[in-house]
Amino acid sequence: MSKQELDNLVKIGKLKVEPGTRAEFEGLVDSARKRLADARNETLSSESRFDLAYNAAHAFALAALRRHGYRSENRYLVFQALAHTLGLDAAIWRVLAKCHDRRNLAEYKGTYEVDEQLLTDLIDCTTRLEVAVAALGPPPEP
Repeated sequence: MSKQELDNLVKIGKLKVEPGTRAEFEGLVDSARKRLADARNETLSSESRFDLAYNAAHAFALAALRRHGYRSENRYLVFQALAHTLGLDAAIWRVLAKCHDRRNLAEYKGTYEVDEQLLTDLIDCTTRLEVAVAALGPPPEP
């Protein structure tokens, strides 16, 4: 994990340095776990499952960023930082970037294009995020 890369994003105004708290971290992780569990519920529509899994992935990624003491107001950047916050490979980032684009189409243009393979890949990636964030653990108490 590269603190230098994250600090470079601070220098150009893409991230802010802001210590995270244990309560915030645990709240994000708890929310993400519940959403991921619901995303696995095959009785829900694909669109709902996609939305739940995407938001779970974002919450896990944000928990990792906050655990390292940074904040971003940009969802895409929270995903981009995963290589530096959790050391995850580019394959995860590619799936999350595609899902981010699909989410934006749904949110801003009303166009839902969710195929079953992308949904499966998203749930798999989110599960990997869950494992990596659990290994990272919450920030220490001050």
